[in-house]
Amino acid sequence: MRSIRFIKRQMVYVIPVLMLMASLGLRLENPPFLQVFQLKLFDLYNQLHPRDYQPVPVATLDLDDETLSRSGLQWPWPRSKLAEMLARLFNAGAKVVAFDVVFAEPDRTSPRQALSIWLNQPSLDMEKLSPAARAFSKPIIDSIPDHDEAFADIIGQIRDAAKDHGVIAGVVLTNELSKNKPAVKAGYAVNGDDPLPFLNNYFGAVVNLPSIEAAASGIGSFNLTPESDGIIRRVPTFVRIDKQIYPSLSLEALRVFQGASTYILKSSGANLEENFGEKTGLNHIKVGRLEIPVDGEGRFWVHFAKSTSERVIPLWKVFEKDFDPALVAGKILFFGTSAAGLKDLRATPLNPAAAGVDVHVQTVEQILSGHFMERPDWADGMEKVFILVMGLILIILTPRFGAMPGAAISLGTAIGAVAMSWYLYTDKLLLVDPIYPGIAILAVYLSSSAIMYLRTEAERERVRGAFSQYLSPALVEQLAREPDRLRLGGESRNMSFLFCDVRGFTSISESFKSNPQGLTRLINRFLTPLTDAILARQGTIDKYMGDCIMAFWNAPMEDLQHPQHACESALAMFEELEKLNQDLETEALENGEEYKPLNVGVGINTGDCVVGNMGSEQRFDYSVLGDAVNLAARLEGQSKNYGVGIVIGEDTQSMINDDFATLELDLIAVKGKAEAVHIHTILGRKEMLQQQDFLALKAQHVAMLDAYRQQDWAKAHELLKECRSADGSFGELYDMYEERVDFYMENPPDPSWDGVFVATTK
Repeated sequence: MRSIRFIKRQMVYVIPVLMLMASLGLRLENPPFLQVFQLKLFDLYNQLHPRDYQPVPVATLDLDDETLSRSGLQWPWPRSKLAEMLARLFNAGAKVVAFDVVFAEPDRTSPRQALSIWLNQPSLDMEKLSPAARAFSKPIIDSIPDHDEAFADIIGQIRDAAKDHGVIAGVVLTNELSKNKPAVKAGYAVNGDDPLPFLNNYFGAVVNLPSIEAAASGIGSFNLTPESDGIIRRVPTFVRIDKQIYPSLSLEALRVFQGASTYILKSSGANLEENFGEKTGLNHIKVGRLEIPVDGEGRFWVHFAKSTSERVIPLWKVFEKDFDPALVAGKILFFGTSAAGLKDLRATPLNPAAAGVDVHVQTVEQILSGHFMERPDWADGMEKVFILVMGLILIILTPRFGAMPGAAISLGTAIGAVAMSWYLYTDKLLLVDPIYPGIAILAVYLSSSAIMYLRTEAERERVRGAFSQYLSPALVEQLAREPDRLRLGGESRNMSFLFCDVRGFTSISESFKSNPQGLTRLINRFLTPLTDAILARQGTIDKYMGDCIMAFWNAPMEDLQHPQHACESALAMFEELEKLNQDLETEALENGEEYKPLNVGVGINTGDCVVGNMGSEQRFDYSVLGDAVNLAARLEGQSKNYGVGIVIGEDTQSMINDDFATLELDLIAVKGKAEAVHIHTILGRKEMLQQQDFLALKAQHVAMLDAYRQQDWAKAHELLKECRSADGSFGELYDMYEERVDFYMENPPDPSWDGVFVATTK
């Protein structure tokens, strides 16, 4: 039993610990839906605080709608037109042009290609041509200028002109198995673990014409892989086909721009890179003098800036006579399109329909300006440690200090996490997720507070169950709402106590000797209305002892008028008893049985005691201990000796003096007590205090007691006669005093006698 109670007490810790473990496990698994929440937060950060545009040597050559309109040409343009464009750009001082397009097929507008197509038409029968005509057809075709060759030739000239000048041919890798593989223009070295397992793997590629590929200074993939929600946030720096690594279009542009020939890929296990023995993939890429932070899969976080005309050169301007060379001098230029009809549009955190080429330009813009936004390797670990530490703090503190302090800690933690995350983003360009740690901490708090709530509700149900038979329903509910008011283990309080016992119960029970069920029903009929009278006046039933009732007031709920409520309950009990006796008399007459009325004696006392759960660990009761309780029981026993229904102690009398009509009965030392107390009886409620009959009786009664205590026996005899004539209901009381007076007249007490009567019976 003790172990079960221990386990129940520990559930307030066990369940939150399990919730904490589940939260950490989910974070370790990091399912896609959690990643989306995280990425959406980073989008919000980017929207609230976008990167400021910095003028660095990179721009977009935009094949926009206006360019198409001005040129009068449809895309794809003749390669001769593109060759002219390259000549103009490099003559103006451009350093690198990267094509965000693939030249996979020959230029159909080329005269050689057109003639070849014409000569291979089915309608043209080559057999009908003369031998001379057939002999001359191939040399003629070969002698006609070819746009692709012209385009490749100028690309080669640019490559050969300077090491840090060149054209980057774009390729797109596909998941379809293909023999086509792009040419490799640069070498790479690996520092650390093999990066191949971490790079996105493709099975084929759409490549450029061999002549263009051979002439290009670099070849880069312009694959942009969106996140699971379709938004571009990270761009790959490297991809692979089988075991061959290929750089991105952006990285190739940067390599050629610096005249570099090799990449260095730094991954887990590299010098000065902490990985704690785990293979976590790539962490940095070095090209030329630039070192670029990447995630484990080699992706670069793009911190998008708002659109600006400063980074975009409409392509039509290049062909204008007054073209300003300063627009392109010394720059990396990305050829791409924003024309709606060409549909190279991508979603980014700042633009749901951004041109794909803009992503490459912003990537290079960031790298050249040294603006690196990253989610560091330690972010995952820090978030997990944060969840663990704050979760344990909440698990320990919430049960000790309550739900509200726990809520304050949880809310403060969540706000602090968001504030720290925002600071790291805006000031350090670090992406740290406060959302999941906040949710995890909230889940731990909610589980802890839920267990506390359930335990509190169970405690309330226990309180309801324990007190529903002893308190009024209203008091039970109030105690259930405020269980702290029930101090387990005992507390000292000033309380009022009531004992009620049936007189002559032995003779009554003997008449039911052959009918014990009838006696039980009689006791229940007797106890029920008297109990209701007590409960209706905020009393608590301590126990039933056969035909006896023990009740008290001012516990477990505070009752500032507990003496008045105890006395009012006593009067109401006699009224209920009178109704019950009437019913019993009627039933006895109807059944031809002897009517035996029920009479009770009530003792009430007020004083300090200890109230609480009394007993052992195996069984305990909510009860009271103290001398004031014992005196109340003795007063109930004296009610029969004094011939009255209610006897109250002097402390009770002093607290209800103006609320009830009372008479002093005696100064008595009850059995078991050496100290004497004044005892009183209650005749009626407050309205009786103004009745002349009562006032006359009280005056004569007080005078009689004064004569008795002054040992004036003759005067006491006379006053007893007057008291009898004033109210005949106290015959037994005055008979007792008359016997005492007669005894003391023959046996005078000591002159120092103070009127105390020492009781020899309970």
